[in-house]
Amino acid sequence: MKRISILGATGSVGQNTLDLIGRDPGAYEVVALTGGRNIAQLADDAKAMRADLAVTAHEELLGDLRDALAGSDIEAAAGQAALSEAGARPADWVMSAIVGVAGLRPGLAALEQGATLALANKESLVAAGPLLMRVARENNARILPVDSEHSAIFQALVGEDMAAVNRVIITASGGAFRDWPLADLAQATLAQASSHPNWNMGQRITIDSASMFNKALEVIEAREFFGFEPDQIEVLVHPQSLIHALVGYHDGALMAHVGPHDMRHAIGYALNWPERRELPVEALDLAAIGMLNFETPDVQRYPALRLAREVMRMRGLSGAVFNAAKERALDHFIAGAIGFTEMNSVVERVLSSHALQMPGTENDITLDQVTKSDHLARICADQVVRDINNRM
Repeated sequence: MKRISILGATGSVGQNTLDLIGRDPGAYEVVALTGGRNIAQLADDAKAMRADLAVTAHEELLGDLRDALAGSDIEAAAGQAALSEAGARPADWVMSAIVGVAGLRPGLAALEQGATLALANKESLVAAGPLLMRVARENNARILPVDSEHSAIFQALVGEDMAAVNRVIITASGGAFRDWPLADLAQATLAQASSHPNWNMGQRITIDSASMFNKALEVIEAREFFGFEPDQIEVLVHPQSLIHALVGYHDGALMAHVGPHDMRHAIGYALNWPERRELPVEALDLAAIGMLNFETPDVQRYPALRLAREVMRMRGLSGAVFNAAKERALDHFIAGAIGFTEMNSVVERVLSSHALQMPGTENDITLDQVTKSDHLARICADQVVRDINNRM
């Protein structure tokens, strides 16, 4: 029986993971589930899966969680330290699906106890890639990609020689505004940015898809996870979202991963790896689909992709700064303090003005350095937003 924990169980990736393990409950022992403010969902899932531990990220909701778990033997806890403790509980396989850099510490805790970390939390690799990979090596732990694009790359590399790879192509849907006139983007509303044409995701990642910040994170993540050089990583807009990534080889071949836009495919591959088992996802009817389209992303429409290239050039702690600035810019857009296109301006100004305290080498990056850079970048982003509003 495989012991598993799900960090971020109440989000879309967590719920899809629970759907898969719920289809074969005898194969899994659920150690810990964590969530945010959706206490009813967290408690219901913990009781259904007979989890040992349920954790909410919000300390003020501990009483509510305890009440919701009354009559069960499930331990309740709350707060950031409790999230890390959940990751540290002995488990064979841990899903890291907490949104944002908040997932870094629990993910590191899972690696430190030698678990296989199924990584849907791309921010961890963007902010602290060298640290995460080093901790995995030191503890004989493994990281498996769960982002659909990186799972696709991982699968396309099976049995291949990395030395023969000369390019990798990550696809992007283009998000909610891919067909909008460029001049209209500044007036895009929160509701419009929160609707994705293909995927059913949480609000934050849906908005990140519309701005292409999500894809910018994935470009950096591909470099950190697989070790590709920046000029080997390409992005194509693919509106159908059926080809998730392609890997190109020196002989001219392109290996494409094709599948429905259903996160259970990537989750299931990581859950069952190294085996490939039957999953409850639709079989594509290519004749009915008929046509697949691709286009080069417009750098004026999607400045985030250019900023990702700048981060890869800067290296060091720039990923932590980039991610923190992006998260705060998104917070301010959701709060109505800045417009849609101003998120790009905030991130670019933070990157250009933030004094990066660089470690001796990337392999020397520590969690304290990442945390400090994240904190200072958020302060800087808040100041940039105040400057923008003061000029209005």
